[in-house]
Amino acid sequence: MFITLKTLLHTLLLPPAGPLLLAALGAALLAGSARPAARRSGWALLLAALGALWLLATPVVADALTRIAQRCPPLDLSRPLQAQAIVILGGGSPTERAPEYGGEPAPRAELLERVTYGAYLAHRTALPVLVTGTDLETLAMRASLQRDFGVAPRWVENRSRDTFQNAQFSAQLLRAAGMTRILLVTDADHEWRALQEFAAAGLAVLPAPVGLYGRHRQGLAPYVPTPHALEDSTHALYELCGDLVRRALAALDLRRQTP
Repeated sequence: MFITLKTLLHTLLLPPAGPLLLAALGAALLAGSARPAARRSGWALLLAALGALWLLATPVVADALTRIAQRCPPLDLSRPLQAQAIVILGGGSPTERAPEYGGEPAPRAELLERVTYGAYLAHRTALPVLVTGTDLETLAMRASLQRDFGVAPRWVENRSRDTFQNAQFSAQLLRAAGMTRILLVTDADHEWRALQEFAAAGLAVLPAPVGLYGRHRQGLAPYVPTPHALEDSTHALYELCGDLVRRALAALDLRRQTP
């Protein structure tokens, strides 16, 4: 129930749906009332919503939000790593059956980036790998690790539907194997929130983020709205809002009481 509600709120409140719903409300007020106060409110909602959508779709705003969301530095492999295992988090939308791979599952861009870096770390450190996510995500992750990188995950946790469950279920598997120190691989926006969840589950976490901010835009390009910038803004806002919700729920201890 909690995860369903969270998914619904995510869809309705974040861009583009959130601003568009506000704009629709403003348009409804303009069309449905002749009262000056209602029309002023309608114009205010309509212009604010469309203005916010425009700003969030500009690279300069998306880049600023991304920098705020990315709180963990890159992993320094030149220093000794106090870790016993690598945990790769699922995410994105894996392809259920990829014709180009003979019908095998395959991760798409965001998930593939995590898998690629997790495999790189496995080769560099010789640490065992745990993949965690939904059944479809872990199928794609395991297939890609074995097929494309020659890495066989030691553990597959395929029951989780969000980061909280990723942490809880993964910690159970790792503690059963006597392991409590991990490298945590996920995208850079998500790393901070994931780190907190895995630490709360009793693991010592060394962050290993991928997709760190490194853009250097010039000229007018940062001020021209693009679909990719809107996607970046939405992703960053999701993580920033998700961390606030995590803090609130952790304080109330609600999730641990939710069946």
